[in-house]
Amino acid sequence: MAPIERTFAMVKPDGVARGLVGETIRRYEARGLKVAALKMVRVTRTFAEAHYGEHKGKPFYEGLVQFITSGPVAAMVIEGPNAIRVVRDVNGATDPAKAVPGTLRGDLAVEIGRNVVHGSDSAETAAREIKLWFSDDDVLTYARADEAWTHE
Repeated sequence: MAPIERTFAMVKPDGVARGLVGETIRRYEARGLKVAALKMVRVTRTFAEAHYGEHKGKPFYEGLVQFITSGPVAAMVIEGPNAIRVVRDVNGATDPAKAVPGTLRGDLAVEIGRNVVHGSDSAETAAREIKLWFSDDDVLTYARADEAWTHE
């Protein structure tokens, strides 16, 4: 069996405003992943700066901060075998114009600045983002009834 991982995923303000939270979760769960934590958040500027800290000084930084604070987001911890890669595969390429059909961005987004979802890009980033967004008590451990059918 592949290693069980936890990753951070988020439905961004455009996805929340368009009613895509349920569809996003449905697609993650259909791949055999489970939601270990979930909350709706109105992101403050200070929190956005902490989340996007590694991008500070880059030309697109201010746009990221402004967008993430423009409306509520659905923040979640997703768990399962190879969760980091699987979430990124389900999300599709960051640029929706390059995202293949069948991915969230390939099916539901058009422009890179409104690309519906976020997923951590590495184990290190996932750990940092999960810790930033959730306390240890927020992240639950449980078994799904179908795990014997989705995991070796």
